[in-house]
Amino acid sequence: MIPEELKRQLRFLPEADEGERAAFFSAVAEFLGSADGAKVRKLPPLARIKWHLAGERRLDDLLAVIAFERVNPNALPVRGRLRPYVAVPGVDSGALPASVGRLRLREMPVRAKATEVLWQDGKLVLRGYAFVVNLPGGGTGPMPRLAWLRAPGGRRVPVRYRAEESKRATRDSKQALHTYDDAGFEITIDPAKLKVRGKWKAATWGLTLALPRPGGYVPGKVERVDVGSAGHSQAHHLGDGARLIAGFAEDKFQVTVDIPEAEIVDQTATADALRLGLRAPVSAKHATKLRVVRKGQKGGVEYPLTPATGSDARWHRYSAEIPFADLSVGAEGERKTYDFLTHIEFADGSSRRATVVEGFLPGRYLRPGGREIAVTTDGPGLLKLHDRARQAVVDRLEWVAKNELLIEGSYTGPGERMRFVLRHGERFEEHVLPLTWSESQSRFSARITPDRMALYDAILPLRAGRWYFSLRDKDAWGNGQDVPVKLRADLIDTLPLKTRTGGRSYAVNRRYFDRIFLGSGPVLSADERGAFQQRQLREVLTPQFKREPLTDTVFYNSFGGKQFSDSPRAVYEELVRRGVEVEHLWSVADQQVDLPPGVRPLEWHSREWYEALARSRYVITNVGLGDWYERREGQVVVQTWHGTPLKKIGADLLGTPRANLQYIASLPHRFRQFDFVVSPNAFTTPIMRNAFRCEGEILEAGYPRNDIFHRPDREKIAQRVRATLGIPDGKKVVLYAPTWRDDQRHTQSKFKLDLQVDLTAAAESLGDDHVFLFRKHPKILDAIPGAGQGFVYDVSAYPDIAELYLITDVLITDYSSVLFDYAHSGRPMLFFTYDLEHYRDTLRGFYFDFTAKAPGPLIKTSAELIHAIRNVEGVKRTYADKYAAFVKDFCEPSDGLATARVVDRMLELGEQRP
Repeated sequence: MIPEELKRQLRFLPEADEGERAAFFSAVAEFLGSADGAKVRKLPPLARIKWHLAGERRLDDLLAVIAFERVNPNALPVRGRLRPYVAVPGVDSGALPASVGRLRLREMPVRAKATEVLWQDGKLVLRGYAFVVNLPGGGTGPMPRLAWLRAPGGRRVPVRYRAEESKRATRDSKQALHTYDDAGFEITIDPAKLKVRGKWKAATWGLTLALPRPGGYVPGKVERVDVGSAGHSQAHHLGDGARLIAGFAEDKFQVTVDIPEAEIVDQTATADALRLGLRAPVSAKHATKLRVVRKGQKGGVEYPLTPATGSDARWHRYSAEIPFADLSVGAEGERKTYDFLTHIEFADGSSRRATVVEGFLPGRYLRPGGREIAVTTDGPGLLKLHDRARQAVVDRLEWVAKNELLIEGSYTGPGERMRFVLRHGERFEEHVLPLTWSESQSRFSARITPDRMALYDAILPLRAGRWYFSLRDKDAWGNGQDVPVKLRADLIDTLPLKTRTGGRSYAVNRRYFDRIFLGSGPVLSADERGAFQQRQLREVLTPQFKREPLTDTVFYNSFGGKQFSDSPRAVYEELVRRGVEVEHLWSVADQQVDLPPGVRPLEWHSREWYEALARSRYVITNVGLGDWYERREGQVVVQTWHGTPLKKIGADLLGTPRANLQYIASLPHRFRQFDFVVSPNAFTTPIMRNAFRCEGEILEAGYPRNDIFHRPDREKIAQRVRATLGIPDGKKVVLYAPTWRDDQRHTQSKFKLDLQVDLTAAAESLGDDHVFLFRKHPKILDAIPGAGQGFVYDVSAYPDIAELYLITDVLITDYSSVLFDYAHSGRPMLFFTYDLEHYRDTLRGFYFDFTAKAPGPLIKTSAELIHAIRNVEGVKRTYADKYAAFVKDFCEPSDGLATARVVDRMLELGEQRP
């Protein structure tokens, strides 16, 4: 209900001048004068307080609230034993009306998550965490935490609630103000207590928690997660014909006592039909037929139940045959799965979804056209029938060694053509592994050593996250036809399978019931992960580290610990060449950087990382260190930065919608922490001075990373790089390195691949004598089509782009700063600027007329791009003069001595410090 412009003015009120603040208060008064007061009172607590203070023109209090919120964006300080209220430091809460500062019950909700659901000794054990938002330590007072089950209109059954430690609760809260480490729970549910007069009765019981809060209790429900036992329903047989189903309705935990009048006991097949075996208690109503209906349709087809052998005093047994033709609806080669729902019909006209007995064994039956009929089950134990493309089903999972996972299963497709693929669930990175195939048995196997994965010429552990398993045809151009690898339904309870090796945990787990993945755990300890622990490391431990003496170490940070690369690498190599006696410490994120011998890795944002940053005599970084960082006395901190700007940056965005006034206001402080900033050329120096509000020294030395173009061993480096990538001799190398698009996003910080190059056409035209290296910007996540098929190479994970420049014959880019670096090579560049006007005029502004100064053609279509690559010699001749002018404007100094100049200045300052 608040106008967007008013919200923006409030957000940046601390950066506004006196006139802007006066105009803001006038606009607020006008808005509140006509606004619906009831709606204003329903705003979230801090928003309610801010707009009240704005309406009263209480500037100092309003600035205090904004300052607090910037540091604590997802948390509130709460006071009041009986009537809780928001207590922002520096603001007189007593001067706020109760309708503004007082918290309502809905504003102190319970956040509860299940993390594990187990069946132990005939009882259900639910583990997780639960806390009242903004009320840390809620369970440490005299009032206990409670839990109970209740069926609609039924009695309440208390269940045991045992408190446990849960650092995950604090971490998942994504805030840094409170600790909820005491919020863990273990709830034990004894199914026997759900009996009525000693007998099972069908009913669904919802679980309710009651947590203490000021003035009483607040109720809450336990929500599911998306993986593992706490992300799926599960069924357990209780005896006496009853089942207990633990699951989630609208993501809220519940248990159901189910008493099946009939169940599916087995499945077999004839030549042309699926045969299902059923049993029904002798005392139950009479089952007469099965009705099978395709999901999303009505009616269905009925199949009579015929008596089968094996009936006894306890069970009636039946069978039904369903022709495979009735279940085969998918077309030949189709990838879609068709689901069928099965109902058991009874003589009294009633029906129920068909469920399976404990230990039911799934099956699959081949159909023409690469299809199969799958007979399986799910978490609640329902019978599932699928007409689907043939899938890979795992029936053996085992850590055969501490660091080796064996995966075996069956697949009735063309397994001899398949490779085993690990694909990251968020970043879409891939590892392709060999597949062992037995044609006679239609079985496959693969082995994964997650702590020793090959990446170019390095051996690294799997990146943290979930790695899903698939089979892929060896000639596939992308992942569109991948065969998902699933776990056989009767083996679900064997998960998770865990091991720990190489400093991190790995676990096989599942999502979507049977879709299995290998989870690679974090490197940081529980005391280092999450916003709260990181704040402790910054604000509590870092000051302690700064009281310790400086060490003769150099702390390097290249792109937030993502690479051993760029100008920090060049500085390291120069210090080693000179024999400077220092220890080299390198920031490494998630163990994903391969370092040379003698360089000690420091895990990004670990305790030792903070200690090294506080105690190293020299700090070399090519990105910012955060507005929390302050250089200590005696340190020398060098900011090498990482690009010549074409796109406007920092304070030069003032006056545009992209300007972040808070960040811009912090720039003077941020850049005061650097003893000097390295500029690559005379063009960039004044931009750095203004855009970064840089008040200190700017050393116009050139970028150390570009000294590689002058190294005497550059040809040897190029040979090594070509060999590492496996590029055939004699083939020319095209490198495509585009930037990201601000309007093509997966999330706020993760961007989509805006692929406009027709790689298939490029391969047809250029594949005989070229290879196409594709380097995504680190913010872009999607996979590259055709990578690994001999023409397209995804080199996004190659550690240092400077080495790729040495083997590149033609660079294709758009608005990326790589163009300024590659110009040092003198080799041709093509600019695939298919969205130039939109990018320049809507998304970003430029510092100069790119169309006039670009040292190569600006190309709009993929066909024109392919033609330009094929005729690149003509491009070189046409743009020779522009290229020379561009080098003069943006590539000087360029003499191979940039690193020496930076190191000289760094050591000079170090000698001057105590």
